[in-house]
Amino acid sequence: MSKNIHICKLSDIPANGIKDFVLEGGEKVLIANFSENYYAYNGNCPHQGTCLAEGFFDGAVLTCNKHLWQWDITTGKPIGLAEAPLESYQLEIEDGEIYVRKANALKMAELFRDISTSTQDLLVKLTRREEYEVGSVLYDLGDLTDDLYILESGRVEFELGRDERTSAAGFILRKGEVFGWAALLEHQPIRIAQAVCVEKSVLLRLNGEEVVKVLATDPASGYLVMRQLATLITRHFTSSSEQ
Repeated sequence: MSKNIHICKLSDIPANGIKDFVLEGGEKVLIANFSENYYAYNGNCPHQGTCLAEGFFDGAVLTCNKHLWQWDITTGKPIGLAEAPLESYQLEIEDGEIYVRKANALKMAELFRDISTSTQDLLVKLTRREEYEVGSVLYDLGDLTDDLYILESGRVEFELGRDERTSAAGFILRKGEVFGWAALLEHQPIRIAQAVCVEKSVLLRLNGEEVVKVLATDPASGYLVMRQLATLITRHFTSSSEQ
């Protein structure tokens, strides 16, 4: 979605309410009204794809009716049990009509969440959008750790290991997931995993050195990214060891 897409009239959205719309191609968008402001999100729960319009909305908090994940409707940030934010869209209002534009996947990524908008925008300029077919190998054991990736759509499978010893490490399931993190680390020049597309996938690719240079210009954001990176690595390796 590279241009604004017309969704509906303002009057189609109930006061302090929600309504979803299906775009061409089957993509679902949820429009919410809260205190005379409007917000747009992916209409499916990031957990298991449940229709969010069938959930509960009290005018400020949206609750999925399947597993009770909740989000702040003004930011899309998770509350309580929820482990992932809502996928947001840029929303514009013109002559009483609502239009949306899909947000860059980097701005959804947990790794870059809550850093300054100016630094996010600089990082977005570094992204290269690439499409891959099923079976494409993004990188292999022993490859150089030049780039990191952000999943925009599709699914990627990983195998961890060294030499001939590898083991499955799970899947990247949600838009905004970041992988290939070693590109941001010192003294980690070689890949210790293989990444393969198991569905047709769209990815944002960034050079690790360029990302580090941008973060160095904003130490507060750089510190936050590195803290979030440590959390991300710990979570994934803990999950892999439990499988």
